[in-house]
Amino acid sequence: MIESPAFYPALSGERNLEVLARLGGIPYVNIDRALRRVGLAERASDPFRSYSLGMKQRLGIAAALLPTPDLLILDEPTNGLDPAGIAEMRVLFRSLADEGITIFVSSHLLSEIAQICKHLVVISSGRVVFQGHIGDLMNRTQPLLRATPELLGQLGSLEQLARGLGMVTQLEHGSLVAHGDSRKAARLFRAAAQADITLIQLDVLWPSLEDTFLALTSDGGTPTSDPEAWTFEGTHA
Repeated sequence: MIESPAFYPALSGERNLEVLARLGGIPYVNIDRALRRVGLAERASDPFRSYSLGMKQRLGIAAALLPTPDLLILDEPTNGLDPAGIAEMRVLFRSLADEGITIFVSSHLLSEIAQICKHLVVISSGRVVFQGHIGDLMNRTQPLLRATPELLGQLGSLEQLARGLGMVTQLEHGSLVAHGDSRKAARLFRAAAQADITLIQLDVLWPSLEDTFLALTSDGGTPTSDPEAWTFEGTHA
């Protein structure tokens, strides 16, 4: 399915699919099944021009499903959709994949890719820089720890403790930032408690897929280890 599927505006969604089915020699029985599959059965008789952008995208997917394919190739399927439409598409993709259909998605919306895809191919300047499971890509980068003491005056002592544990650190807005996973976070927490340093915040920050992509494509295929190069969409304790 292309990014913006085109149909006859005056024809209904069902009639548009009938045209495609006739051209492709596809049984008409597939039309109702495809419309129900994408949630358009109740609007099948409405003209295409009355459809919302999300409905138009779903009709495009219904058209792609007419020949009951084993592989579905989608180009920017969530482009221009509102949050509700994107969520609907996400559920639809997951259900199609659960039915055994392989879905190949080409998209620049990496936050969406991270939620719906299991395997990735990352291309930079016409060159494949990564191909494999999304978890393998994310594991190439180290998470960061952010620790904030209750008293600002204890920040220097906290930094010394972290360095004593072998952490590369930097100070940022009253907090300590260092490379480390949950195990290092636990070690730092215990060390701080033994030194009578009360922590009011201790987070493990994981880079987003977008961060990983930017690092991968800007550093010769190796994600950067510089804490200042990363931004984070969320935190996980």
